[in-house]
Amino acid sequence: MRVHKATFAAALVVAAGLSLTACGPNDDTGTDQAKPTAAASVTTAPTKAATGGGSGGTTSGGSAGTGGTAPSGKATAGGTGAADGGKAGAKCRTDDLTITAVDRTIDGDAARTVVVELKNHSGHDCSLTGYAGVDLKTNAGSLSAQRSGEPVVAGVVKNGKSTFFGISYPNNTSGGSGVRITGLVVTPPDETKSVTLPWPGAGSLPVTDGSGSPVKIGPMGSAGQGGQ
Repeated sequence: MRVHKATFAAALVVAAGLSLTACGPNDDTGTDQAKPTAAASVTTAPTKAATGGGSGGTTSGGSAGTGGTAPSGKATAGGTGAADGGKAGAKCRTDDLTITAVDRTIDGDAARTVVVELKNHSGHDCSLTGYAGVDLKTNAGSLSAQRSGEPVVAGVVKNGKSTFFGISYPNNTSGGSGVRITGLVVTPPDETKSVTLPWPGAGSLPVTDGSGSPVKIGPMGSAGQGGQ
């Protein structure tokens, strides 16, 4: 039994020694692991560099943004240039125009005529093409004019100049009071803002059978200063 105990004790000593030997490398390994941590620190540097690069990227992007701003500025300048040089291509807005209407009925004509003038006071040339929206205000409600079907011709209105279109409507020869006209609403082509004007023509329209509007309009430029 003593021999076995001694042998067991010796085995414990050997095992302890082996354990100590094993601990030494583990500590070194821990040290080595600390080094990768340092290396990870080094890896962080590239991350910073990447951030710097990202910053540079941002700067670049910012530059691009600044460059973008520059192009934007150029675009604005170009836009201004385009606007200045290309005002003729800009559409006339309602606020660019002074809109008036006068009676231009010629004696003997079967239909009566009102001519609408749109004068450009914007400070630049602008385009005005197509049909305006026209509504007559009446005691029976709003009456929308119908397009005459005449072809549309593209037109530019120079600053200080005017274009015209005509409104034709039938005489009230019925002998009755007809439909009383109280006002004229004009909306330039491609616009939503309207202008309400006094109605300069005859005071009434004949009552129709509801087969369609008796009021017709021509496109921009379809009437001249003296009438149609």
